[in-house]
Amino acid sequence: MSEQDDIEKIHSGKKARDRGDVIGAGVMWLAKWSLCIVAIAAGAWVLGLLIAKLWVVLLPVALALIIATVLWPPTRWLTEHRFPPGAAASVTVLGFLGLLAGVIAVIVPSVVDQAPELADKSTAGVNRVRDWLQGPPLRVRDEQLESAVDAIVQRLKSSSEQIASGVFSGVSTATSTLVTLFLVLVLVFFFVKDGPRLLPWMHAVLGSRSGRHLEQVLNRIWATLGGFIRTQALVSLIDAVCIGTGLVILDVPLAFVLAVLTFIGGFVPIVGAFVAGALAVLVALVANGLTTALIVLGIIIAVQQLEGNVLQPVLQSRSMQLHAVVVLVAVTAGSALYGIVGAFLAVPVAAVAAVVLRYIGEQIDVITAPPKVSDKAEPAPE
Repeated sequence: MSEQDDIEKIHSGKKARDRGDVIGAGVMWLAKWSLCIVAIAAGAWVLGLLIAKLWVVLLPVALALIIATVLWPPTRWLTEHRFPPGAAASVTVLGFLGLLAGVIAVIVPSVVDQAPELADKSTAGVNRVRDWLQGPPLRVRDEQLESAVDAIVQRLKSSSEQIASGVFSGVSTATSTLVTLFLVLVLVFFFVKDGPRLLPWMHAVLGSRSGRHLEQVLNRIWATLGGFIRTQALVSLIDAVCIGTGLVILDVPLAFVLAVLTFIGGFVPIVGAFVAGALAVLVALVANGLTTALIVLGIIIAVQQLEGNVLQPVLQSRSMQLHAVVVLVAVTAGSALYGIVGAFLAVPVAAVAAVVLRYIGEQIDVITAPPKVSDKAEPAPE
């Protein structure tokens, strides 16, 4: 049988469609989806404007939710041991404040004591670098060095302004940073105290159908955020202990401060670890010389390899399920839009979006799944 016979057999009994009709149907399909994409983009743009307008309210809520996921396990443990919810929430919030105040109290005297020595060594290090650049084989002239130094200084000034604007962009229109922090603490207290009662209340308000979906999504978001914060805290703690121990053994100044910065930087994946590591290498270079700086660099690379190849895949794959590219893009976008605060919140926001998308996909799979065929064959009629 020829190919033409196969085609005629396939189209037998069917009326051939006009090419114009087929092209028109394709154009209409493309136009429909183009309008949908434009509508979604417009909705995202409006949502971005609303977030910008309500940022001073949304920022404390977001920070409070993240802190509440950390404080909820001890609060739940206290309530299970016959503590009233209000007392359990008060104990955990006050304990968190005490821990934070203790860390600050340890860091500040160390920085104050070692800052003058570090500044003197920085000046000496700069002079050594200058002499090396002016000597063979580079033989850089003074005017070239001065222009390069001026360019670096201007860059640092602009970067410092960007960093400052990024840190305070979320609270610039608020009365003060202290007021915002106080609001965060109040929200944390109520989240850990009344959190178990919020979901049933929202379920009752929205009804059984919508409330069921919302409750499922919020439970998954809460579990994902809690898992992310706890696993990231564990990974950051291991990094800080390993790197801090190496800095102490090498007698690098501000070793404890750098370890704390490493721990904090761990909550901004990829970017935070790079910045904290670069700062540790710079301090070691200025204070102890090139050899110590290279050793510190080796320690940081080894620890980050351990984190990236062992700790992150094992610990975070269960809670986050996000590819490294998604994390990097989220951190870049968050830092570009909202500065350091945006970089910190980028990964939790991406994780929340992933949870919502997965739940929507599950519901679509349920609706589009073919009907199950009974395993037992129906008896033949007698």
